[in-house]
Order: sequence, then structure tokens, then C-alpha cells
Amino acid sequence: MPHAVLDTARNFLRSFITPRRILVAVSGGSDSMGLLVALHSAIAADERRGFSLAACTVDHALRPQSAREAEDVAAFCAALGIAHRICRWEGAKPSTGIQAAARNKRYELLAEAADALGADCIATGHTRDDQQETVAMRIARGKGDGAGDGQGEGHGGAGMAAAMLYGRRIWVLRPFLGLARAEIRSFLQARGVSWIDDPSNANPAFERVRVRTRIATSGGMPTPLGNGRQRAASSARAAALIEKRIRVHEALVGEVSARHAGEIDDPDWRRALLTVASVLGGREHMPAFATVQRLSQFLRSGEPGRMTAGRVVFDRRASGLYLYREARNLPVLAVGPGRQGTWDGRFTVKSCGPAVTVAADASGRLWTQRLIDAGLPAGIAKRGSTVAPEIASTDGAGLAFGEASAQVEYHIGLYDTFLPGFDRIMADAVAVSFGRDRYPAPPVHDVLIEMET
Repeated sequence: MPHAVLDTARNFLRSFITPRRILVAVSGGSDSMGLLVALHSAIAADERRGFSLAACTVDHALRPQSAREAEDVAAFCAALGIAHRICRWEGAKPSTGIQAAARNKRYELLAEAADALGADCIATGHTRDDQQETVAMRIARGKGDGAGDGQGEGHGGAGMAAAMLYGRRIWVLRPFLGLARAEIRSFLQARGVSWIDDPSNANPAFERVRVRTRIATSGGMPTPLGNGRQRAASSARAAALIEKRIRVHEALVGEVSARHAGEIDDPDWRRALLTVASVLGGREHMPAFATVQRLSQFLRSGEPGRMTAGRVVFDRRASGLYLYREARNLPVLAVGPGRQGTWDGRFTVKSCGPAVTVAADASGRLWTQRLIDAGLPAGIAKRGSTVAPEIASTDGAGLAFGEASAQVEYHIGLYDTFLPGFDRIMADAVAVSFGRDRYPAPPVHDVLIEMET
């Protein structure tokens, strides 16, 4: 019903802790146009003091008509008195993985537009239809995170979060996840507002289009295996387990007591352990399901030994379980003057003066004693030290982490680009374990309570 759209927009504005300037991502499609119109109407009708809107259209430059469509959106925004910016994806496009690449670029450009237009957060028009398609795709891929047991406890069933932190700096909010696309289109039709139908939304070359067609022809929607509330509860318990059971030494070695090492059948503990392992390995994703099965079997056995999974060595000894990056395929990174880069997916290095190079400290001389002093066995300390970064200036002089000419911070690939709101508690626990500050809090109340889909 059309009024449900406006009511959702009003409730969304009421959820803010303080009034904000909101950047609406507007492609010209029905979902984003409905979001823009509904928020504009809600702010005007409710006289929501302190709120304002800006808008951005990302022109992916993948179709000849896209530039004209972006200009049409700009004209529509101008008629409403809403500041608008067009951001174009310039340069060559990848020949494969185009949708994933477009998604990454879209959020990058939206964040830049938010900075330029003085917005505090971004709102997107994702709907219940999008949520169902996302859940269906994640189910087909095996629950999404590899931490599941095949019975639906993997996190993919929660679908998209209603709030997502992008790049550690700006929150992306999805207020329409509980609305059907048909409701939004009825709302627009009642107001005489047209929209653009992107032909790529009917191209079966894309997975989402195939899933959408399958859902439509089956006469029903798939039921998600979980929801945001369950995901948030799992994340909170996993966070508590990380804080209680896992010690991370110098962002290099994770330590778990022998008593807890084999309790891998507890899904939240498994998730906590695999999350820390993925971060130690510099990975952006959790291990695949088959890898988790092999690792679980190894840990259940209780036998001493080593197993490598996801670039991380799981070293089981009588004194406990130790996790550290395997000493293989360690890169060399050159960082120009005043620039920064990420080494091995694990450390962000910024040159504050001359150019520096980053490579593995094969000798282990910088960190072995510090890890031994932390209470680790000498063999573990040595292994953990040889995968630590060694930073050298262009003249070959070694630099310690604390020196002003180079700043080093641990990079958390799982969360530093895209952090779902329902995982923020666990992400904070991980960040603190690796010597990082907590992630910024969202601008709205109750972002962890997701819509049922």
C-alpha cells in the first residue's frame, strides 16, 4: 500500500539519534526514486528540523543511455530542491566479475559524494525483493561464510543488514528492506513519478537475474535460514568468546587454551575462532565449508600437530592451540613518500617521510623475544616472528613500528570495507584484540534488529 512507504520513511527518520544530512543513492530505478520521494515528503510533512537530503547518481558507464539517465535524475532532484551529484565510473572495466566490481566502485563513489555534499550517512533503496534474492544466492553458495554446519547456521541466511559501515567511515542505511518493490511502485504511480527500468535487470547472464526469475516462476519466495536478530545474538556471543578465550599477541599469534581448542562443535565458538584466524591470515572472507570440515576434524581429535587452512597454521600443542600466518607467499610492498598500502592483507603501512619497502622479517629478530616475553613457547614465537612485517627506508635502514617515518596499523579485511551492522559487536572485539580502536557507532537506534524477510 502506498502509505506504507511514507510511514517507513517517517519511522526511519525517527530512528536517528540526532538529525543528519542523508545522501540518497538514486539510480533512477523505482526503488531508489521511491526512497528519495518518500524521504523528501516525510521531512517536509513532519517538519523534521535538522534533517536534509542530498543525492548521488553513480553512472557506471556500462550502457550508452546511462549518462542521459543520470542527467534526468539530476533534473528531478533539482525540481525538488535537492543537491545532486553525478559520479562516473571512469576507465577500463573488468571483463569478468563486473557486478562485484561495479558494487565496490559504487560505494567508493558514493562515499566520495557524501564527503563532497556534507552528508553524514548514505541511504539506499534495497527492498524485500532484493533481500530475498540475496538470501537465495547465499544459500545456493553454501550459507556464505564457510562457518556453517550445513544445517543453516552460517551467517548468509541473515541476508543484507539494514545498516552497513563502509570503509570504517560512513554508514550505509537500507530503510526499505521490509517493503516489496510493488508497494514502492504503487507509491510512485500514485504521485505521478516515473522511473527507469535498467535492461541489465533482465539479463540472464547475471546470477541475481537468474535467481529473480527462478523465484518469480516458482510462485514463492525462499524462507531465510536466519534473520538479523539471530545474527546479532550470535555475533554478541562470539565477541564474548573472543574476549574470554583468545589472546592475540602483537597482532601476530593467536593463543587458545588446550581446554577450549577442541570445542569446535559450538557454532558461535567456531565462528569466533575462524574469524580471528581469517584476520590473522589477512583474508577478506571466512574459509570455505570443506576447509572448515577438515579443520574441525583436526581440532576435535585433540592430537598435537599442525594444519594449515586459509593461510593460517593451526598449531596444536599440549600447552594450547596457536594460530599464525604460514610463512609462504609473503609479498614485498613499496610505499611511496606520503603514501600508504596494505601488506599481505594484514598491515596498513603509511610512509610519513621517504619511501619505504615492506617485506617479511625472515630473521624474526624484531619480534621473537617480545613474543617469548608474552609467554609463548620459543618455537611458536619464532614462527610468528618470521611472518611479521619489516619496514625499511629506501636506503635500507630498518625502521621500528613506533618511528615517526612510518605508521603501521593492522588491517581487518573481513570488516574494514564492508561491516554489517549486526556484526559490529564482534568486529569491535576483533579490532581491540589486534590493537585497533573500535568501529564508529551507527547514527540510528536499533540497527541490529533487522526486518523479517
